[in-house]
Amino acid sequence: MKYFLVGLLLFSNGILAQKLSVEQANHLATLPLKCLQQEYPNKLNQLLLDSTEINSPQKLHPAFYGCFDWHSSVHGHWSLVYLLNNFPVLANKNEIIDKLKTNLSKDNIQVELDYFSKNHEKSFERTYGWNWLLKLQLELEVSKEPFAKELAQNLKPLSDLIIARYAEFLPKLLYPVRAGTHNNTAFGLTFAWDYAVFSNNKEFQNLIIENAKRLFLSDENCPINWEPSGTDFLSPCMEEIGIMSRILPEKEFLSWLKKFNKNIFKKDFKWEVARVSDRTDGHLVHLDGLNFSRAWNFYHLIKLYPKHFAHLKQLAEKHLNFSLPSVVDGNYEGEHWLASFALKAFEEFDSKNK
Repeated sequence: MKYFLVGLLLFSNGILAQKLSVEQANHLATLPLKCLQQEYPNKLNQLLLDSTEINSPQKLHPAFYGCFDWHSSVHGHWSLVYLLNNFPVLANKNEIIDKLKTNLSKDNIQVELDYFSKNHEKSFERTYGWNWLLKLQLELEVSKEPFAKELAQNLKPLSDLIIARYAEFLPKLLYPVRAGTHNNTAFGLTFAWDYAVFSNNKEFQNLIIENAKRLFLSDENCPINWEPSGTDFLSPCMEEIGIMSRILPEKEFLSWLKKFNKNIFKKDFKWEVARVSDRTDGHLVHLDGLNFSRAWNFYHLIKLYPKHFAHLKQLAEKHLNFSLPSVVDGNYEGEHWLASFALKAFEEFDSKNK
């Protein structure tokens, strides 16, 4: 662990490029791997109608009970599939595959599906967990690993239900949620859009386009000086840019962005990183996630429009590198989900450089 940390600190001095090495991938894989089937501590976000619904986390969510809460378990699964897809010689490959196959069995997904099908749980994990589930679905479907095809098929009924839930919910959402936490509407559409495009689901794409435009197209002058709020782990301004960059054609997007945040076009654009006072506090450590959120959106802009945003590379690296050491701090409050956030930033960097 000390060697890994030293490597990350070298990153922050600009010595190494932001490309994940096999050694770093192996370490990041250990974080979700060790909590994937760890039931406690656990935070259930459950609405109880009566005492018959009281049960253990594993009984309630046999696929996604580990890593503290449901959505963290989902993006922990995504992290491991992503690492397997990009590092075929991962050290714990067999153990990872065994755990993925156990958790994402057809029977376990059926229990998850039954839970989501309860009338009083229609808002469960809306839209943060929904978004990550579709990212996991995409990662399984693009995988060339032999085990992934079956797991993608197992997960698909739950993903289809989530897509139906988006269709039911979005038209009723009259105003977007702009918080930097789980309910952020813009972030809740990004991975959903990526999966809609990958799966060529035109109806789902049109749903996201129509509602993202309705909710965000008239926004101007995003107050970036209001960030961060005390426990943000998503950047409200950058996540909105993230979804609009996906759904709008180039000319329309750049025109919108000049109204939304004209300063981001400036070559000397600066933005201070978010700082964490206590990484053993499960809420305060959120701010490391905010740095990763900004980084992956900066990299996404650079990838789409390098002519306009190449100057953001240094800022993206500053944010990524500042919080990378926190991923290896050994605190359960942060490491199990921060690894996923760091990998998302690396994913955007890697796609930018392909």
